[in-house]
Amino acid sequence: MTSHSERLAAVLASTGPVTIAVSGGVDSMTLACFAHRQLGSDVVRMVHATSPAVPGDAAGRIRDLAHREGWHLDVVDAGEFADPEYRANPINRCFFCKSNLYRTLSAMSEGTVLSGTNCDDLGDYRPGLEAARNHNVRHPYVEAGIDKNAVRALAAAMGLAEYAALPSSPCLSSRVETGIPIEAKDLVLIDAVEAWCREHLTPEVVRCRLRRLGMVIELDAETHARLTGSRRVDVMQDLRKQVDGLADVNIALADYQRGSAFVGDRNIVS
Repeated sequence: MTSHSERLAAVLASTGPVTIAVSGGVDSMTLACFAHRQLGSDVVRMVHATSPAVPGDAAGRIRDLAHREGWHLDVVDAGEFADPEYRANPINRCFFCKSNLYRTLSAMSEGTVLSGTNCDDLGDYRPGLEAARNHNVRHPYVEAGIDKNAVRALAAAMGLAEYAALPSSPCLSSRVETGIPIEAKDLVLIDAVEAWCREHLTPEVVRCRLRRLGMVIELDAETHARLTGSRRVDVMQDLRKQVDGLADVNIALADYQRGSAFVGDRNIVS
């Protein structure tokens, strides 16, 4: 039986020169490493699109890996924050984000643009996939029949164990409830809250959601269950003291729910 890596190598062999959008997650970084090792620097170009929507640790992670692997890495502004349709934050916001990204990458590349989309992503609501089709972007993992677990296994087999274990972390704009305009200052605050929670609570999952009624910090159920009584009060007080911009924000804690930024207003109970 053909292995995942063999199938992926066969897909990449059919592409010619490629440009890979590297976001800082396990999918795109593993694809970039695999393609670079298979095809070499003369054929593979990596691009990281930076913006307020990118978590602060992602860019550093990409630069470290690029240095270690010897990538040709370009860091660009894809321009989505100049796009009023993106900033309006409709339910298909990702379509406008990815349209700006792939338009930028296509203008930079004479070859094929690749994404780190895997087979599991096809079962979600992913308006960015329509943007990919519009710009003839290829998805090597999908073509090779590779899902998220297989990506993580491939990363581990390639000596990228620290990336194989990375939790999923969509862009910061995904934390903002649909219809609330995307503002850079809000994304900076969201990133700061999540960074504080990772440092002080060590959760498996954390999402800081911005809703019309306030902010909801979602944690994996085990971490959330530990925050009871005085411990809960102390955590909320420390968070407000140590992260600027929270003084007048209504904050609640809740169990993590995937995709809950699309949900409308809920009662917030702290």
